[in-house]
Amino acid sequence: MAKKRSKLRAEFRKKHQGRVRQSDLTRGFRSDQNDSRIEDAVQSERLSGKGELTRKRTVIGNDSDPDPTAGLQVRLTDHDQQIRFGRVISVHGLRSRVLGPDGQVHACTVRQLLKSLSTDQRNVVATGDLVGFRPDPGGGGVIETVEPRHGLLSRTSRGKRHVIAANIDYLLIVTSCGEPGIKPALIDRYLLTAEQYGIRPLICFNKVDLIDPAALQPLVGVYAQLGYLTLFTSVSRMTNINFLRALLVGKQTALAGQSGVGKSSLLNAIEPALGLRVGQVSRENEKGKHTTTNASLIPLDGGGAVVDTPGIRQFQLWDISAGEVAGLMPDLRPYVSQCRYPDCLHLNEEPCAVKDAVADAKIDARRYDAYCHLLQEELGN
Repeated sequence: MAKKRSKLRAEFRKKHQGRVRQSDLTRGFRSDQNDSRIEDAVQSERLSGKGELTRKRTVIGNDSDPDPTAGLQVRLTDHDQQIRFGRVISVHGLRSRVLGPDGQVHACTVRQLLKSLSTDQRNVVATGDLVGFRPDPGGGGVIETVEPRHGLLSRTSRGKRHVIAANIDYLLIVTSCGEPGIKPALIDRYLLTAEQYGIRPLICFNKVDLIDPAALQPLVGVYAQLGYLTLFTSVSRMTNINFLRALLVGKQTALAGQSGVGKSSLLNAIEPALGLRVGQVSRENEKGKHTTTNASLIPLDGGGAVVDTPGIRQFQLWDISAGEVAGLMPDLRPYVSQCRYPDCLHLNEEPCAVKDAVADAKIDARRYDAYCHLLQEELGN
């Protein structure tokens, strides 16, 4: 059943629009009608005036989502018949590459009205978005609408929400058994985000050829007992590559992990024709170099798609408060409601059912330590 569309009051950034009336007509003369800088300009849209009321406008959107960019549809009656729907495969600054229904890739700009929305996001369009765009004969186009999203991989960046990938069903968390080493705290942050947005996480321990797998069994066993699918892989030995390929086919999956763990190498092994660029890990600090600079959606030959995301060393949580963390951890969740205080953070409070469960070995001590680390360092508690 299609979601009901209704009129919404959306807030805009007044300063973003700039002056509407030009004071110097000579300076504003357009000598080249093909100038790409004005291809998304719509002269009938204005956000000028005085007072707070002029920063809002009635638009057509999805009334079940408070985010004005999720499902925003601004109708242009004289262009509706030209609208095509496609999926954003990458975002580069002010331009997005959109895969159209005919298989052609269009280099699209974003309509001015969408860019002027007052939102907490760094960019109104993200890789994986389903968008309505108006193509032009030259292979470009203008994005007119952003369809409702699900399965968001987001983080905090410079106080804004950075949507790394949208509309994904699975999150493949790739970590390295060596060069660089495993960062359990980073894995836990990804797991929290997956729980928050209803994404199924898969944990991939890559480069297993560099160590004895038995040394990692205690750590891997903790995640496996929580119900997370864990997998050892090696590109050089092709360990579990066929199994991983079968997992990804037909699904929308985002690959995430720090630089140098081998995300691009895994994709090359799964789809040899891709030929993605890979880099070496520094021998001095055992840190990987950024070979993937933008999140890119890659369709798979067998169906489905993967989003290859840039490697990061920090993943700051977005829209997860300190009181929500324990409820997003499957092993802590059953004991949260048994605490005496409803706002218990399970740190210094007494009595505390979560700390009692740790003392009784019902909760793994390493997982509780990871919880304390998240609250004390990542969330500022």
